[in-house]
Parts: sequence; C-alpha cells; structure tokens
Amino acid sequence: MNQEVLLRQIRKKIGDKSLNDEIANILNISYDAAHRRTSMKAKFSFEEAIELAKYYQISLDQFLGTENQLVVKRTKPVKTKEDLLHFFESSLQILHVFQNEKQSKVYYSAKDIPFFYTISDTKLSRFKFYVWMNLLNEDKYLCSFEDFDLPYHSLRNEKLKDLYESQDVTEVWNDTTVMSILMQISFYSEMGLLKYSDIVEILGEVRTVIQHIEYKIQHNPDFHFYVNDLVILSNNILFKNEYQSSFFIPFNMFGYMMTSDEKTCSDTLIYFEHEIKNSKSLNSSGNRERKMFFNKIYRQIDDLHEKLKP
Repeated sequence: MNQEVLLRQIRKKIGDKSLNDEIANILNISYDAAHRRTSMKAKFSFEEAIELAKYYQISLDQFLGTENQLVVKRTKPVKTKEDLLHFFESSLQILHVFQNEKQSKVYYSAKDIPFFYTISDTKLSRFKFYVWMNLLNEDKYLCSFEDFDLPYHSLRNEKLKDLYESQDVTEVWNDTTVMSILMQISFYSEMGLLKYSDIVEILGEVRTVIQHIEYKIQHNPDFHFYVNDLVILSNNILFKNEYQSSFFIPFNMFGYMMTSDEKTCSDTLIYFEHEIKNSKSLNSSGNRERKMFFNKIYRQIDDLHEKLKP
C-alpha cells in the first residue's frame, strides 16, 4: 500500500517521463530492477524509499497512519559563516522543483522585509547578516560593523534571488514590516557599532528595496501585494505548483522548518486566502492608497535618518 502511494506521488511529479528510467537513475539500479519495483513484483528497501522521497521531496507524513503527526525538515542552525552559505545552498536545493514551473505560486507573510530582497552584495545585505550572526551566536561577532569580515561574495545568491523574483508572488505586509530593520539600525548605532556613513548607505539601500517593490506592484502582473493590519504577520512562506507544495515555518531568524504534507499545505493555502480576503490590495486600490502606504514607509526611513544624525 505504501509503495503504491509513493509511486503515485512520483508519477505526479515526473509528468510524462518514464517512471522506470527515473527510478533506475536515482537508485542506480537496472531498468529491469526498476520495473520489478514499479510493477509491485519487488518492494523498495527502506533506504530506497527514503532516497526517492528525499529526491522528489515527497512528504513522509502520509505513511505515518495519523493526520496529526508530521515529519518536517529543518535548516541547519547558522552559527558560522560556512553555515550561512550552506543555508543558501540547501534552500536552493529544496526549492529547485519550483524553478522552472510556470504554474508555481509563492505566498509570503512578511513580518520583516523578505530576505530574498537582500541576497546581494549591498551594504544592507551585509548589515542584515551582521545582525543575524550576532543574535544567533550570543554576540560572538559583536565587533563594529566596519570590522565584520564576512566577504561580500558570501552574500550573493543570484539563483535563489532570481528564483523568487521569477515566481507568481503574493506578499502580505503591514505598517510594521519595515520596522525591524530600522530598529536594528537604531540599536547598533546607539551601541556605537555603526558609523553614520554606513547608516546613510544602509538606509538608502532600504529605500531602494522599497522602491523596487513599489515598482513591481505597478509593472509586474505576477506580483500581488496586500496590506493587512488586522493580524500579526509571521514570515511563513508557502511555495506551490501543480505537483506539490512546501510550507516553511520560521523557528528563529535564520532557520526554517519545512513540510510538504498535502493537508498541512492545503490548510495553509486556505489560511493565506482568508488573510488576503481581509487585506487591501495595493495592485487594484489605485495610486492614492499605494502612495499613502509607501510614503509612510519613506517617512519612517527619513525620520530615523534625522534622529541618528551626529
């Protein structure tokens, strides 16, 4: 029974490709051996079943026999600069199934500015990682920002950034989404760890990110932006396409648990859709509503700039 379920899930993911060829290639077995497994004349070993589930990112929850238990993946804790690079690599590996799917959709509950916008070689990106590395490592990296030696090339992950930008994306924000980065800038400035010249540059790059988002609302038909001041946003992310879904739940600033359980992802989609129904679309609400929202963010940036002037 479980083997039938696993094979059915794989067939959904490979479309018109040969099931026997796929199984043979992944398990490094002969075509005949693969055929015996797909025709149910032989059973997958436990290791083979796990290997296939990992490769196709098939949730193991459906094999547990209860709908109230989940098997989840979690990202490796980020404690070193090498862990940071591993986070990017593993995130891209997890999301590669959505890379070339035109029917893919992303839903992002943006408690903070989505990190996909800051995977670059900007000073803003470097500052975000400076903050995260300090908060995740009990101030192990608590030097001045100027002395933080994470190489810029470590921050670049154009494939991950491009993957996100190429999707049909729905983001839900509110008035406090931008406040996290502004509070971090203020905090490290007051500690004397952030020079004013860096503050000016970082705030300028925050403004550039916000301008990019405002531009996308007006010019990208696959970008849908909502404002919801009724709920506390969570940084939860749902990726979905015709074949599967993956739901990411943050458990710290740079760590996610992930499940591809169909029922959990379906329930999450229903919640996102309900949240959107109670939100204001800035794509369809007109220039006045859009400008009012973004002008408020620009004022928050300008106010902090003024406050931190020497």
